Amino acid sequence: MTAGPTADGVGRGAGRDTGPGAANGAGRFAPSPSGDLHIGNIRSGLLAFVRARQTGRRFLWRIEDLDRVKPGAAESQLAVFAELGVTPDEEPLVQSSRLHRYAAAIDRLDKAGLVYECYCSRKDIAQAPSAPHAPPGAYPGTCRHLGEGDREARRAELAEQGRQPALRLRTDNAAHSIHDELLGEVTATVDDLVLRRGDGVFAYNLTVVVDDSASGVDEVLRGDDLASSAPRQAYLAGLLGAGPMGWLHVPLVLNSDGRRLAKRDGAVTYQQLCALGWTVADVFAWMQQSLGFDDADENWTGIDDMVAHLDFGRLDAQPTVFVPPSGD
Repeated sequence: MTAGPTADGVGRGAGRDTGPGAANGAGRFAPSPSGDLHIGNIRSGLLAFVRARQTGRRFLWRIEDLDRVKPGAAESQLAVFAELGVTPDEEPLVQSSRLHRYAAAIDRLDKAGLVYECYCSRKDIAQAPSAPHAPPGAYPGTCRHLGEGDREARRAELAEQGRQPALRLRTDNAAHSIHDELLGEVTATVDDLVLRRGDGVFAYNLTVVVDDSASGVDEVLRGDDLASSAPRQAYLAGLLGAGPMGWLHVPLVLNSDGRRLAKRDGAVTYQQLCALGWTVADVFAWMQQSLGFDDADENWTGIDDMVAHLDFGRLDAQPTVFVPPSGD
């Protein structure tokens, strides 16, 4: 089923004043306000800004505050990017102010017969036999075909525990593909993904689709650890009547052990690096080196240099390693 946009605010451009530049589309950066951003997060955000500027899109900022939130983190993240010369073209979109939009999207899917309650815990899912050819962690469909009597009993069991059912999307459980500008074709099986968690929090895959559509985002640039989520988000976007999306998943920044960079790895945040003497120019010099453009004649010292000289056609799909300075 593919539904067209309606007045409920789910379809492309609905529910938000996207301004006169909306026809040109938008890119976005959407960090979780759970703390200071490390240099890898910052690199992804700068790449999103550069891509938007080079392609004539608006650059938007979204505060994904439905889960982990550290007071003041959102403001600190915006302030860091301002110091680096980057400010969003519109006021940031705050997810916690948009719960009615996510509820409306689920209601729309429910009316189309595409939503069902799920009573499984993570342990239940991990221990259940997987469907043939299903990827690891895919939902095995345990609650998909339960009768109403079974549903009432399971619902009552959860209520006694002070819990509520999760809500899942009834999909075709087939492989779907998207085209990524850097990775090429990305294919993944779209299982019955969660729309609202058992704790009542709207799920990531739903909120990003609803928000990107409402904001006029037509290309997503983010870390390639999220590439496998793109087919399911594109599938859900089609059901909600959103327009086509472009994808560009960029390589992660890793630590010296080859694992994803984290704050426990040392001086990795902008604030920590500045405390060790880094300047804005040092940040952009590292961006130039890490992205493979250090052989150019021009040295990047600010965001304008990055916009002028970064060539996305030359990006390497391999990750880069960040070794934090010791401060000695």
